[in-house]
Amino acid sequence: MRTVKLSLIFLLCVCVFLATGCSSELQDLRIQNDTQRGQIAKLESELQVGSLQLEQLRRQLASAQGKSDINIESLKQEIAALEEDLAKKQELIASMQEKLLLGGAALPVELSAMLEDFAKGSDMVTYDASRGLVKFKSDLLFEKGSDKVQSSAIQAVKLLCGILNSEEAKKFDVIIAGHTDDIPIGRPETRAKHPTNWHLSAHRAISVLNVMGSSKIDSQRMSVRGFGEYRPFVENKPNKKGNPQNRRVEIYIVAKGV
Repeated sequence: MRTVKLSLIFLLCVCVFLATGCSSELQDLRIQNDTQRGQIAKLESELQVGSLQLEQLRRQLASAQGKSDINIESLKQEIAALEEDLAKKQELIASMQEKLLLGGAALPVELSAMLEDFAKGSDMVTYDASRGLVKFKSDLLFEKGSDKVQSSAIQAVKLLCGILNSEEAKKFDVIIAGHTDDIPIGRPETRAKHPTNWHLSAHRAISVLNVMGSSKIDSQRMSVRGFGEYRPFVENKPNKKGNPQNRRVEIYIVAKGV
């Protein structure tokens, strides 16, 4: 009997040690992620400002063609330097976001089964069980160049919310990530609302968040990301022709607080 008691005490100590260790590791991960998110937000702000500056310089260059009193070569050099700087920032942000979002992992069997059944019943949705990732095709979710969720797609998002409000899912948070292809924003009325693909991707993610919020998903569980054209799922066609597979909204189901 004494041996059994000692074994039980030892097992209890091991469980407490493991729980404490896991809690500490999770807290460290949260701190690292919060720091990373702060760095990403700063870079995103710099990138947005730089993108607007680049657009202004390109317009100056276009209007300067044929005018001898403006140093066209100087403008070209300034544009090239800014393009290089923005490209480096884009690569760094993509790398940092990748590390954050790769926190997605396989979900509990019951929850994963519900999400698989949900994806099978919709032609606009796919589900990656290994990453806890639900992917919506933007061409079916939004009108071209718009961040308004189509009425035909709202029902699909609400069906997903029914799953996310289940007891199996309530312990998880939700990251909504918008993506575009590399086709530039063309129409002036569209650019007025979404100056760049970066803005459009973020605005689309927010629109999905709003639909989910109206379906009673706790706001504390949700966050958004906007990747623009910088995280293509497949290669875009040459000469800014885009690719429908890159126009998407991804919903990551992750551990709470990560």
